[in-house]
Amino acid sequence: MNAAPTTAPAEPADSAGPPLPIIAVTMGDGAGIGPEVIVPALLHPDTVRRCRPVVVGDAARLRQAADLLSLTCEIVTVETPEQAEFTDGRINVIDLGLLPADLPWGQLSAVAGDAAYQYVRVAAELAVRGAVQGICTAPLNKEALHAGGHLYPGHTELLAHLTGVEEVSMMLSTPKVKVIHVTTHIGLIDAVHRIEPGLVERTVRRGHEAMVRAGVPAPVIGVCGINPHAGENGLFGYGEEEEKIVPAIEVLRADGIDAVGPLPADTAFFLASRGDYDLIVAMYHDQGHGPVKVMGIEAGVNLTVGLPVIRTSVDHGTAFDIAGTGRAEAGSMVEALRQAAEMATAPAR
Repeated sequence: MNAAPTTAPAEPADSAGPPLPIIAVTMGDGAGIGPEVIVPALLHPDTVRRCRPVVVGDAARLRQAADLLSLTCEIVTVETPEQAEFTDGRINVIDLGLLPADLPWGQLSAVAGDAAYQYVRVAAELAVRGAVQGICTAPLNKEALHAGGHLYPGHTELLAHLTGVEEVSMMLSTPKVKVIHVTTHIGLIDAVHRIEPGLVERTVRRGHEAMVRAGVPAPVIGVCGINPHAGENGLFGYGEEEEKIVPAIEVLRADGIDAVGPLPADTAFFLASRGDYDLIVAMYHDQGHGPVKVMGIEAGVNLTVGLPVIRTSVDHGTAFDIAGTGRAEAGSMVEALRQAAEMATAPAR
């Protein structure tokens, strides 16, 4: 087997500097590429310099992935994050042991779907009790999740339920543009009905807080309209922008938040890509996801803001078509871990 990537030892918790945040890394669907991107990402020097990752998953599956990738590392099971040791080439795993040894790669499995849920459940429990300062999730498969008996649209809604949070926001981050969504996994007609000034205001505030934590002290936030051309002064739609968005922007600006809009969505993302806006607020799922996937899905990160801790994820799926082949790229997972560390809550000493 080839040697693992060269890594620098992680900063010990009792060093002179502030302790590195502990990030719970959920393994996702074990039949997908999650294990194959987690192992190299956790051995990457950028990761070990920034955080102390602890996988919640199946140690045997991670060892299979390491063998498949010809990576030499020590995969060690621990009961809690507090028991983890962070040394060169070591991967700590809270091992739930839920997957059969012969689980096929790249095939839909109710067992893997249930296991993916259990990994997230344990990570959420760790977050609620303050044992971790961030969560980074490998992709799960929604059909497998449902087959396993857990009827959630995705990670965002699942984590909100498990942590007892009534309202969170999905945020997508790429090198060119960042976008936060007012609504996500609901139909377009339902989304328009759900949008109201209070929800828009709370979403912008969550996005503003996330940007400040990421090192942008005074973010400029562009807020999309709902209709084409943001309604064009009543030409399109029935005054939704004036009713649902403008009052929120007025309140936010009065509080010193630099929110601009409503903006025509077809130009807002272009302006953001050239640097006019630090964050775009999309009103519904495809309004935000479409431009992001054109402008940078390969390096994209999915964030959930509003939870007890930040949650980040790769912005790609389980990729069943290449799972088990060793062809998956770990770059997006490295970036997701970087942003989880960057936006993590401060760990206790």
